[in-house]
Amino acid sequence: MTPPAPQGMRLVVDCRYVRRDGRHDGISRYTAGITGGLGRLVPLTMLIDDERQLELLPDLPWARTRPPTSLLEPLIPRVVNRLRPDVVFCPLQTSGSLGRRYGLVLTLHDLIYYRHRTPPAEFAWWVRFGWRLLYASYLPQRLLLNRADEVVTVSETVAGEIAEHRLTRRRVTVVPNAADGEPLAAAAPGPRERSIVYMGAFIGYKDVATLVRAAALLPGWTLHLASRIRPEERQRLERVAAGATLVFHDGVDDAEYARLLDRATALVTASRDEGFGLPVVEAMQRGVPVVLTDVPIFREVGGAAALYAPAGDAAAFAAAVRRLEEPGEWAARSAASLRQAATYSWDASAARLLPVLERVAAEHR
Repeated sequence: MTPPAPQGMRLVVDCRYVRRDGRHDGISRYTAGITGGLGRLVPLTMLIDDERQLELLPDLPWARTRPPTSLLEPLIPRVVNRLRPDVVFCPLQTSGSLGRRYGLVLTLHDLIYYRHRTPPAEFAWWVRFGWRLLYASYLPQRLLLNRADEVVTVSETVAGEIAEHRLTRRRVTVVPNAADGEPLAAAAPGPRERSIVYMGAFIGYKDVATLVRAAALLPGWTLHLASRIRPEERQRLERVAAGATLVFHDGVDDAEYARLLDRATALVTASRDEGFGLPVVEAMQRGVPVVLTDVPIFREVGGAAALYAPAGDAAAFAAAVRRLEEPGEWAARSAASLRQAATYSWDASAARLLPVLERVAAEHR
């Protein structure tokens, strides 16, 4: 599809990281959310590699090319140059840049895999191999980021880490994640079940086993594990359970997830490391209190609304959940959660990103 020629800045957003199965993961949702917010501000063209991605993207002009996992990815500018962009925004840091004739803004979401280096098992072997090379030292990351004109990240916590490790000479701007839609005026009416919800991956640093052990200390409570899970990981957690009541949903769509939250007492995460923690905002947006690991990123995102427990301390997580049964505590945390969630929106994030794109575009015109 040939995009219309916009007046002013020619912007291309790399949307090739959006999923093709109709259900977002974190990068996919960030891409779609930011693209929608930018599309309400300026004309743009979305770059995709599969028309199934359009199901999760806003109704905007698009162009199709090869996927970002192609061995020819370093040469992707040869394709993108034909769109004559002034600037390309990529929601990851891995977009190819050889021969580009446009400004480039890359995104670094976190530094988690320098501390937890095992790549996701579902990736192809050559992707896992490249992953290990990328995170073997900070040098590859510096080379990636310094190819850009400017860099974006999703939290002040990660921005501080980028500065601490001197990962780039480029200007770094924080453009936060957000949840889709607007916060509810109040939490969904009706009684709350004695249930807690986990939404996220089942990989080591997420420490889901601590939540399972906490659930075992909460007789009469149910821990709902909403995300997709591999059979072997499910079996491992069931062995950890020791009497906990667990419900494995193995993936839910947005409507199912909302219904799950609207019945729950809290969303919980024992993750030891995050770049942002989007499920936290998604729960708070519905007035659902959150119980989180006491780490800097969750202090930034959850603020005073959240309850916190030390990493790996199942008893402390269970105690924080029980605290929500104290008179007035749940209602107070619910109201505070709605206020905290209102500080994040895709429109606000797009408004933060737009001056970065305009600045880089002006330099390349």
